[in-house]
Amino acid sequence: MPLTPPPFDPELAVELAAIGEVLPPTITPDMIEAGRRTDGPFAPPTDEELARDGHFEVEERAVPGPPGAPEVPLVICRPAGTTDLRPVLYNIHGGGMVAGNSRLGIPLDWAEELGLVVVSVEYRLAPEHPHPAPVEDCYAGLLWTAEHAKEIGGDPDRIILAGGSAGGGLTAAVALLARDRGGPRAIGQVLMCPMLDDRNDTPSAHQMAGLGVWDRTSNETGWNALLGQARGTADVSPYAAPARADDLSGLPSAYIDVGSAETFRDEDVAYASRIWQAGGIAELHVWPGGFHGFDGMVPQAALSQDARAARLRWLRRLLGE
Repeated sequence: MPLTPPPFDPELAVELAAIGEVLPPTITPDMIEAGRRTDGPFAPPTDEELARDGHFEVEERAVPGPPGAPEVPLVICRPAGTTDLRPVLYNIHGGGMVAGNSRLGIPLDWAEELGLVVVSVEYRLAPEHPHPAPVEDCYAGLLWTAEHAKEIGGDPDRIILAGGSAGGGLTAAVALLARDRGGPRAIGQVLMCPMLDDRNDTPSAHQMAGLGVWDRTSNETGWNALLGQARGTADVSPYAAPARADDLSGLPSAYIDVGSAETFRDEDVAYASRIWQAGGIAELHVWPGGFHGFDGMVPQAALSQDARAARLRWLRRLLGE
């Protein structure tokens, strides 16, 4: 019996047709190049736009990459005029492992509200650079950030990892790598609709086929680009697909949220449950009727505002500020 998809939130559903003209539900490999456009609605923000009327000082740095690999570019946004060391938000962009860049989706609203230093990492993209290139780039950027936090006005003891979609999956993977390598200890990880499981076979993945944003075929496109023939086999590393990790203990406190009407719903709920089962801390939100990335694409919707407010409340509690 076919699985009936959950309905979209009515306010969000009104916007989906227009969104679909720019970002259709199904992305196939031949569409990857077009998805990397940097014009029109895909244009990354300028330094002036990131500065937000002088609120942030913006700079780019190229820092040492993984051994034998190119340098890793970072975009750094630090509160202007701040003299005390502020918490650091280490941001990993989304894009299905195949698109996106470090200037898109930087959570400057959080940074402005809480006085955070933001470091956003640019990682190599699949399929030209399959696993482990993306996660190793992200980890190398985190190492530099932790070692040089004071230099950029940040507190090395208060680093928060954050990312959405593919960036959420990479965020979870970086947290695992840092734990297992004895690397920088973040105090929290914000996983927004994270892409965690290459097996792509949950009920929600089947329910949302051809619907919303980033359906099961799109997910297959992203995972195949990252993993090639290894996708879905026993050979997949948890640092590529964090849902594969046997042990989720000893991780930073997690905030996980996802829409009820999207591909990643069930794998994200399962990840939160497994963190609890391992004795860890996680806060989980499943937003009713939310499609993938809804709060970024339709920020004015009531559901989007609730989702954004809940993340900010969690960050306040985490930081005790």
